[in-house]
Amino acid sequence: MEENFQPIDPVAFSLGPLQVHWYGIIIGLGIALALWLAMREADRRGLDKDLFPDLMLWAIPISILCARIYYVIFQWDYYSQNPGEILSIWNGGIAIHGALIGAVATAYVFAKKKNVSFWKLADIAAPSIILGQAIGRWGNFINQEAHGGEVSRAFLENLMLPEFIINQMYINGAYYHPTFLYESIWNLAGFALLLLLRKVNLGRGELFLSYVIWYSIGRFFVEGLRTDSLMLTESLRMAQTISIVLIVVAIALWGYRRVKGYSSIRYLEKG
Repeated sequence: MEENFQPIDPVAFSLGPLQVHWYGIIIGLGIALALWLAMREADRRGLDKDLFPDLMLWAIPISILCARIYYVIFQWDYYSQNPGEILSIWNGGIAIHGALIGAVATAYVFAKKKNVSFWKLADIAAPSIILGQAIGRWGNFINQEAHGGEVSRAFLENLMLPEFIINQMYINGAYYHPTFLYESIWNLAGFALLLLLRKVNLGRGELFLSYVIWYSIGRFFVEGLRTDSLMLTESLRMAQTISIVLIVVAIALWGYRRVKGYSSIRYLEKG
């Protein structure tokens, strides 16, 4: 039976010929809140809080560029035939793993230039990053993308979801898993966990590594439900592969840094 639901308009408002999309507004909100939290924590940890706005001036454009490049590379069959759409990020199609690669690389170079510890910056930023990711997933909701396989309306109703989410998950005549929501909730839980871990006497770098492990576990399972995965091979999903690699590398780095004494400075210590 055909449902008569109107999806949410992805365009929030127009200024003459310029269209402002909800996707960009939501991503911007996530970045702004993440930056505010990082600045607060930097100040509390005895760092110049202006370090993070300075870092973001470089990290935001580089991360967006890397996220788009990453996505386009793994969808090259399509974009090679539609090169005019390569820059159309307002239609979606930025890969979070690409963004994280760009952000971490930028932060590492930035920390070296400013003569501050990269791991200290990463620990401070970790809760902000995962909160920004939780908010950003709602941009996928507006665009009706990054969803999972087909389900029934009854399935969604049994999840006790609000009507506006159920209706937005009705796409081209069928209902779909709201995988954007699953990952958003997982990331919000990770944000709460990282705030709790700030009160634990972890070694330097271990809060950030906790973020990498937590996020990667959730992403691995959520990715398995999605229908739009970037594929490494015909049967191997790129995001799941990267998630496994990140978990292994993070655990190995945790152990290595402990053995070598690189994490002897604790997060609760100012220094």
